[in-house]
Amino acid sequence: MISCAGVVLPRSILTSELVEFMEGGVSLLIGTRSAELRPAGRRAFGARIDAEQSAATVFVPACGAELVLANLKDNGQVAATFARPLDNRALQLKGRCLNVHETSAAERAFQDRYFAAFSEALLLLGQQPKLLRRVRYFPSYAVTFRIESMFEQTPGPDAGRGVQPEPR
Repeated sequence: MISCAGVVLPRSILTSELVEFMEGGVSLLIGTRSAELRPAGRRAFGARIDAEQSAATVFVPACGAELVLANLKDNGQVAATFARPLDNRALQLKGRCLNVHETSAAERAFQDRYFAAFSEALLLLGQQPKLLRRVRYFPSYAVTFRIESMFEQTPGPDAGRGVQPEPR
């Protein structure tokens, strides 16, 4: 298990609409960095957002995750980018790793549902079904991190802008 702590993002930022977007069939990438500032990234397959705890869990396939996991153990810094293939809407979360564990059977079922939704979007864009059948996302690790900041990443003038709490 890997553990570290961070600052809590205000709950008012993690609206139900944003949680639904991030937990839907979006393209999902996780990024880390080494002590030497060398980046390592991996496609993830599914995310669960805990708005109450300002935390996210992303599911990273074990195959090819060695550098990502080593970086999380070293410094805990993590970024996750969520992008919807159909319209390029995108958000990025940054934070600190809280823990990493092997994915459970229940989490595997969640990943299966995620991949079905993600595949549906890719098929609408012309992806070949035979290529999607080759994707392997299990076994995997569940990487949970405290969300410390969120950024708009949809192409356009607001890309890179920090997402602020909604007015009450």
